[in-house]
This record gives sequence, structure tokens and C-alpha cells, in this order.
Amino acid sequence: MDDAVHETEAAGARTHGEADAEHAPSGPAPLHVPRTPTGDAGVDAVLERLADADHLATDGHVEVYEDVHRGLREALTALDARPGPPVPAGRPGTTPERGPSGPASHSTHDRRS
Repeated sequence: MDDAVHETEAAGARTHGEADAEHAPSGPAPLHVPRTPTGDAGVDAVLERLADADHLATDGHVEVYEDVHRGLREALTALDARPGPPVPAGRPGTTPERGPSGPASHSTHDRRS
């Protein structure tokens, strides 16, 4: 009976070991995802970092994706920080006037009749 138990345990260990091998992280495998240039050198440089994932095991992809995401967010934030076009000023010599209902208006129309 001891021999039968040992054979069953050995068979179970082989099956368990084979199952672990099936679920082990896979090795590097190129994804061949095309990267189309955007025309923005900074964004294109960040996106080129995605190629690094082709040389890493799948458990290393997260770090690359987070790095690319961080770089793209920084590029968007930089766009927000750029000065926009100048805001047009009111016509020279005009001052807000109180309208009939009270709020200021910027009319230069002479209200005298």
C-alpha cells in the first residue's frame, strides 16, 4: 500500500509541476505594435519607449506602460502651461457703464435722444 501511495503522490507532483509551467510568466515576445509618428518630437520619443516592452517578460510591461503614461501626461500638462494667444483688451477710452437694470455694460452708444 505504501508503494501505491508514493506513486500517486509522485504523479500528483508531476501534474502540479506541469500546471505551474503553464501559468509561469512568459518570456520576451515582440508585440509588433506599429507606432505612427505624431509630429511632436517629445511625444514620439515617449511612445518609442513602448518598444522596450518587446524585450521584456510580460511582468516587466507594467513598468514600461506606466513610464509612457507618465511621459504623455507630462506632455499634456506642458501644453496647458503654454501661453495662449493674447486676450483682446476692450476698446481704448471705454469704461463700463451701468445699464438700466444695474449691471455694467461696455456700450459706447450715446443714450441721449
